Amino acid sequence: MNQNIQDQEIDLSQISKKISGFIDSIGAAIFRFIKFIFKNIIVICILFIAGAVMGYFIDKNNDAHVSQIIVTPNFGSVENLYAKVDLLQSRIAEGDTVFLKQIGLKNLKSIGNVAIEPVVDIYSFVSNNTAIATNAQNTQNFEVVKLLAEDGDINKVIKDKLTSKNYSQHLIKIASDGKTNATEISALLKFINNMPHYQNIRKTTVENILIKMKENQIFIDQINGLINQFSSNAANLQKSDKLVYYNENNQLNDIINTKNGFIGEIGRQKVDLISYQQVIKVQSSVLNKKNLKGTNGKMMLILPVLFLFLFFGFSFLSFLYNNQKHKYA
Repeated sequence: MNQNIQDQEIDLSQISKKISGFIDSIGAAIFRFIKFIFKNIIVICILFIAGAVMGYFIDKNNDAHVSQIIVTPNFGSVENLYAKVDLLQSRIAEGDTVFLKQIGLKNLKSIGNVAIEPVVDIYSFVSNNTAIATNAQNTQNFEVVKLLAEDGDINKVIKDKLTSKNYSQHLIKIASDGKTNATEISALLKFINNMPHYQNIRKTTVENILIKMKENQIFIDQINGLINQFSSNAANLQKSDKLVYYNENNQLNDIINTKNGFIGEIGRQKVDLISYQQVIKVQSSVLNKKNLKGTNGKMMLILPVLFLFLFFGFSFLSFLYNNQKHKYA
């Protein structure tokens, strides 16, 4: 028992010495680091100021901008939209000035990169908030999302390429080294909208909507005539001295509901005509926003830190080298 107690006391004493030595080594390292800073304070200040000044001028001369255009592809043209953007980006990457000038893009610097991505809106996709949507379509979209979510993460399903292309809105991003003018944007949108097949579909669809609107208006006028006739008959009966009872089977409520249905359909058709002005309809756009992603606009902070990091790293490696050099000399 006494021997075990003595062994434990020795072990505790050794552990205590090791902890004390470790603390002393940390204190010594901190002291040497502070001493190193005071010794090289002038160099550190020069590097910090030089990095800040260089970063300031780099940020000042940085003219990176980004334009964002939200579009809605109509008539099932979403695949063609993505194909058009991919083609345009490939020609820009290749520097095909002949092709770009043909479509109206004369200044390559005005459009340096073009990309497209869906505007993720799963709620609108499930509810299918379009004028031509039916309850069956809404239920079908919900069942599709529900079925896909059973076999995987719902977030991955929402952002999946096949799912995302079914969203109603998509975002076109145009990165440029300088501001992009309206002429370049118009030329780009004209190239994207150059789809003869879908243009024919658009023309036919608009004509059908106009015919349907005209027919609906005729029905509304006829219903108004019936209502006016009924009102006139009711007024004549009120003037007579005879007591007349009207039952609820005169279907007047059904006529009024039918009229409201035609009015609502005309309203939706007017909205459709606005959306169908183009195959790829522009919903909104934000042009020439300063691009601050990545290191853009942050070099005034990055360069001083980078210079100091390199200085301390080189000094530390030099210290290790000299220390090992004395040991193995």
